[in-house]
Amino acid sequence: MNSQRKVVIVGAGAVGATFAYALAQSGLAEEIVLVDRNEGLALGQALDLAHGYPFFPPVVIRAGTSADYADAQVIVIAAGAKQNPGESRLNLLQRNALIVRSIMHELVAQAAQGIVIMVSNPVDVLTRVALDVTGWPARRIIGSGTVLDSARFRYLLSQHCGVDVRNVHAYIIGEHGDSEVAAWSMTHIAGVPIDTYCNACRKCARWAEEREAIVRAVRESAYHIIGYKGATHFGVGMALVRIVEAILRNERSVLTVSTRLHGEYGLRDVCLSVPVIVAREGVERVIEGPLRDEELAGLRASAELLEKAYAELALPGEDVKAHSTPRG
Repeated sequence: MNSQRKVVIVGAGAVGATFAYALAQSGLAEEIVLVDRNEGLALGQALDLAHGYPFFPPVVIRAGTSADYADAQVIVIAAGAKQNPGESRLNLLQRNALIVRSIMHELVAQAAQGIVIMVSNPVDVLTRVALDVTGWPARRIIGSGTVLDSARFRYLLSQHCGVDVRNVHAYIIGEHGDSEVAAWSMTHIAGVPIDTYCNACRKCARWAEEREAIVRAVRESAYHIIGYKGATHFGVGMALVRIVEAILRNERSVLTVSTRLHGEYGLRDVCLSVPVIVAREGVERVIEGPLRDEELAGLRASAELLEKAYAELALPGEDVKAHSTPRG
């Protein structure tokens, strides 16, 4: 694989283009390639971005084709139908699974060797579809998962507690969707467990109620943004830059990406988000943090929902479950 830091973005719509813009400003990639079935859209987005060359760190931005998959270090899949107002992410499944299957066949045909990041929704089930179509090792195909949800969680906690968001460590786990779970047992501010911190702070009289309101706000964030402006793309674009940074710089960062589990937390085969170490080769290791009984129950309920959605998926002409036992 080419040692050049080449990132291919499949899907040049709002999410793909916003990510390309944020990635260009970051200076992480040497080459950013936009691929889309609508070649004119990819060309237009690439040209628009290229006009910012004087303001970016050195980078090449261009439209490309499936041939660019072969030597890319990271391939980000942001293609597919968008979530409509009031629509759950799981409702998108049938439409986007067909698109993802087609893209993954193209990656196999081009002998792609890079790490694949799934962004299209519902991201957890589509990550599993991609793994089953290719038969690739689980570490190589990850979903953006709850990286953005966890960022929203940290932001809301920082606002509530009046603390710099960089000093708040907190994770949303499970489905990137309505069944996601706040891992309060793994939440802390400056190393102090959140319950201990809040009992000492005494800023809010009803902490239990405040907790529920914060989790509800995290869970409903996307619905509110979609209702206001039709789509979410700034937050997810920046979340993707963070994931790509961990890969290209081999950072071994702890991120809540969606990955296929192999018995961790008592779950197997299902793809969902838990804290993992992300580095050059993708997922290095799943971190099994100490969850309370109710959190573990919530995680397992989320897994059951995703299993059900996957079991009901029907893709004509091919059994995507043919490689359901992970290789590698």
